[in-house]
Amino acid sequence: MSLHVHWFLPTSGDSREVVGMLADGTRSGGGTGRDPDIDYLAQVARAAEQAGFEAVLTPAGLVCEDAWLITAALTRETTRLKFLVAFRPGFLSPTLAAQMAATYQRLSGGRLLLNIVTGSDPDEQRRYGDFLDHDQRYARTEEFLHVVRGAWSGEPLDFDGRHYQVRGATVLRPPDPLPTVFFGGASPAGQRVAARQADVYLSWGEPPPAVAERVAGVRALAAEQGRELRFGIRLHVIARDTSAEAWAEADRLLAAMDPAAIAAAQARFAGGESEGQRRMAALHGGDRGRLEVYPGLWAGYGLVRPGAGTALVGSHAEVADLIAEYAAAGMEHVILSGQPHLEEAYRVGEGVLPELRRRGLLGPARAGVPRLLRAAAS
Repeated sequence: MSLHVHWFLPTSGDSREVVGMLADGTRSGGGTGRDPDIDYLAQVARAAEQAGFEAVLTPAGLVCEDAWLITAALTRETTRLKFLVAFRPGFLSPTLAAQMAATYQRLSGGRLLLNIVTGSDPDEQRRYGDFLDHDQRYARTEEFLHVVRGAWSGEPLDFDGRHYQVRGATVLRPPDPLPTVFFGGASPAGQRVAARQADVYLSWGEPPPAVAERVAGVRALAAEQGRELRFGIRLHVIARDTSAEAWAEADRLLAAMDPAAIAAAQARFAGGESEGQRRMAALHGGDRGRLEVYPGLWAGYGLVRPGAGTALVGSHAEVADLIAEYAAAGMEHVILSGQPHLEEAYRVGEGVLPELRRRGLLGPARAGVPRLLRAAAS
């Protein structure tokens, strides 16, 4: 099995420190900030493309620049990089979303992937005017995806659901290829939607044994629907030439975190509805003394940052070892990020990706990758 390794586009800003961005727009922690202007994001996108990543994940939320607009602009700054665009159902007609995706595919030359984000923070959802509870949001997401896929089919769709009603929904020029639909949801409601509608089920970075257990459960749910799913994982990464250098960087990031910011973030996470966020927080319980939750897996990011809270830490070979464990657990897509995203894209591209390639876990380097990176892969 060949892995698909992706990078991250920091559309809420970038930094050399771990800066938590909360739903109300405040930053938990300081740091040397880089604004998410189009010139900087273009640098990150080009670096990811040159370093050999297949796609970049672009997040959604009030603290981020709009994912559709930013990535559409960046298709003109890159040639083959794909964009895994986070999209929230409920705020747009599913027929219009299907049309937008079809247009994006044509304009980009087929480089759109969709990451469906149902939502987790109640305050942020209300700021968008969304007052549905947790399970209702997942029910709406399932209806949304049903209409989108129907509109892409080329045959007019009639649908009467609780959240959407359409007559003859269709896209006159369906996207080619159809965008792969990535979807995450750790709760039972989320897993059921994934089993029926997703192409790739995404998890945050729990230890490999827990991930393998989740894969088995969701795979069984999909089989009950007569479907097969692929699986992906979202992680941060701190990779250096030696393990000591990597852990020294983790220690530096931790030292820069304000204890008050940690306490505030943990209190906020505890009040959320996200099962995935709860599982991230449970890995460390806010305790700075037990952050290595599995050999080479560091939960320091989750002290102040919502969402994916763990990082792969070690030498390039050790990080590749842990990625190989996740691959053995069923992961086909690995979405990585690092601080700051521009420089770390090159570090991982020059160090970790060649290790994966040598082990047969990654396909050959793409034509057009700079000579420095091709030499590192040889």
